[in-house]
Amino acid sequence: MKKILSITVAFALATLTSFADQTASANFETYKIDQGHSSVKFSIRHFVAKTTGNFGEFEGTLSINRDDLTQSRIEATIKIPSVDTDSVKRDAHLQKDDYFDAEKHPVMLFKSTKWAATKKENHFTVIGDLTIRDITKSVTLDVELLGFGEGMRGAYLSGWEATTTLDRTEWGITGGQPAVGNEVDVTINIEAIRQEQ
Repeated sequence: MKKILSITVAFALATLTSFADQTASANFETYKIDQGHSSVKFSIRHFVAKTTGNFGEFEGTLSINRDDLTQSRIEATIKIPSVDTDSVKRDAHLQKDDYFDAEKHPVMLFKSTKWAATKKENHFTVIGDLTIRDITKSVTLDVELLGFGEGMRGAYLSGWEATTTLDRTEWGITGGQPAVGNEVDVTINIEAIRQEQ
């Protein structure tokens, strides 16, 4: 009798756990970044002015919990060779080993580890691991939810803006010193398309 009772309890617990997992999964919506309507831009000090640029090729997925946005997640990759600073010569130099060393490390990766709400509505602090040149460091993004809504041809969209400042030397990027500064201001705008579950 005790054995039967134990089996029954174990089965009930397993059923409840499975149901809880399914319910949790059901709360998440998957969005794919629309590269054509998103951007990854940066600026960095050059002597007394600033030079700007962007990365043209990137992709990523957001797992959004609409009931509790702090449970959301994002993972994205950026292709280093797609960097564009409006100078062919400079862009080629950025591929070299004193900058991104793109031949060995052609992709940078960001994966969020924590989302936290701030006192400002629809603003979040997103912490995550950023990997460049096979070096992984924790970074903090200031993220704003721009909204959810209908797009073209029945697509359902989410919009986000994120900003941060990085010290490039933490990833071994030391080229151009001292003419080129170490702090890089980054602005990311995302339009993402909800995927069918």
